[in-house]
Amino acid sequence: MLFLASPLAAQTIETDLELVLLADASGSIDADELAFQRQSYATAITDPAVVSAIENTLYGSIAVTYVEWATNQATVVDWMIIADMESAVAFASALIGPPRQASGRNAIGSALLYGMAQIEGNDIKGLRRVIDFSGDSMGNTFGPPITVARDQVVANGITINALPILRNAGFIGFDLPAAYEENIIGGPNAFVMPAQSGPEFTDAVKRKLILEIAGTTPQTQFASLLLQSLKIGQ
Repeated sequence: MLFLASPLAAQTIETDLELVLLADASGSIDADELAFQRQSYATAITDPAVVSAIENTLYGSIAVTYVEWATNQATVVDWMIIADMESAVAFASALIGPPRQASGRNAIGSALLYGMAQIEGNDIKGLRRVIDFSGDSMGNTFGPPITVARDQVVANGITINALPILRNAGFIGFDLPAAYEENIIGGPNAFVMPAQSGPEFTDAVKRKLILEIAGTTPQTQFASLLLQSLKIGQ
């Protein structure tokens, strides 16, 4: 059990879910917003409802890594097993503080392929494999086309979910959730969950994590009952 709150050793570990948290760090995200995003994920992963969802999976654990993307990609927290509140707090603590390493303009296609590489290259065997993508635009100024990268990721048995952040004034009148649904998500039970910036973002992250841990979508009756039972609402 010593590895639970530490970066994973070079051994095959079986778990319920391999989850890449792929967060926007492009030029539209300033330092305060970057810190807020990290804090939101730290708050969500340590929420008792999220930890309870993890503990009630088949294996009672998930594997998570946090990556920030822009023109380049940077792993902020390497793969860690989360199985209880103690290991969730360890992940959250590791997330707060590291310097920004990703910067520049959008490269969504490259970000998706980087997320896939993190899953393909680890020593974990998860029942499900998911990339949790968040961003506030559809720009792709560098690297492969988004849909080409998306199709490659999905072909490798990885689901992509998306959290479009509805904060960019330049996208007023542009349906970002619809664009993410058409171009980014894919795979079994893939879904889009829009989020406003500010406090609503933290709540959306929490709800999205619970659905991903449970392997369901916001549209199912089971998801509605799950969210209600965990007292976080929709």
